[in-house]
Amino acid sequence: MKIVIAEHIADSGLEMLQSSGNELVYDPGLWADRGRLEDAVITADALIVRNQTRVDVPLLAKMVKTVAIGRLGVGLDNIDVHEAKRRNIAVISAKNANASSVAEYVIAAIFTFTRPLLVASEDVKAGGWDRKRFGGHEIAGKTLGLIGIGEIGHRTAVRAKALGMKVIGSDPRLSGYDFAAAESGIRLASMEEVLQSSDCVSLHIPLLPDTKGLINKAAIEQMQPHAYLINTSRGGVVDEQALYEALLHRRIAGAMLDVLSVEPPPPDHPLLSLDSCVITPHVAGLTEEANHRTSELIAAELLKELKGIRSLCRVV
Repeated sequence: MKIVIAEHIADSGLEMLQSSGNELVYDPGLWADRGRLEDAVITADALIVRNQTRVDVPLLAKMVKTVAIGRLGVGLDNIDVHEAKRRNIAVISAKNANASSVAEYVIAAIFTFTRPLLVASEDVKAGGWDRKRFGGHEIAGKTLGLIGIGEIGHRTAVRAKALGMKVIGSDPRLSGYDFAAAESGIRLASMEEVLQSSDCVSLHIPLLPDTKGLINKAAIEQMQPHAYLINTSRGGVVDEQALYEALLHRRIAGAMLDVLSVEPPPPDHPLLSLDSCVITPHVAGLTEEANHRTSELIAAELLKELKGIRSLCRVV
């Protein structure tokens, strides 16, 4: 069978696919050449992508032989899942494979705000010795608010509580008897309470029609002036212009964004001009360890689907 890989996959996952005896077409830049991509998928039995490849209706229409799509990650906003289901194409995501990496990113973001050690070091090397400015704050006793409590939210909460933080969260899918609340100690609350009561608000929600722009001007205005916003989910869930205005006028203390509505952002994106906004290039779940786990999981589960075995990681 023919497997097309349109974006980067870790060597360990690639080796699993190579040893399967299937025909491989591996081109990490294929996603950027729509014409070549469409030609490649016409005869493909499976397609593997990350978040750059737009698996939309026109591309799916070309995939007449395809039985499965493997997503090297968990976000599905670049794949038309409903159209794939209509065409009986299985969609597999890397369920939980990068959850620990994203959780650690959130904790690192909190420390970046509360103990700016690199900034302090730069100041010392420039001749400063400002102990008052760089004393920072403890995170023990502070409140972390989670909007969305899936696997990543749960793992983030466990780490935050181990550091002495209080954790509250909002997720309409959960009750107090679900694992995240009953075992992780997350106190469930409304989104309004999470925004109003948290020292840090961390977003862990998919980009869907009802979550697009969820963190808008009204939501941000409910946050405390000293609070920080952390987004490792999808850029589209935040109204970036509203966030820019809030940061510019110091209505909140800062933001750490690993995702943006357009990636990479244009050079004139207003958030790039603010010292209070830290932006990273969509790397929260891209540690070396997570990359290998994700690649190996998708390789193994995709090969199951090609053998007619339903993957436990199948989304549709």
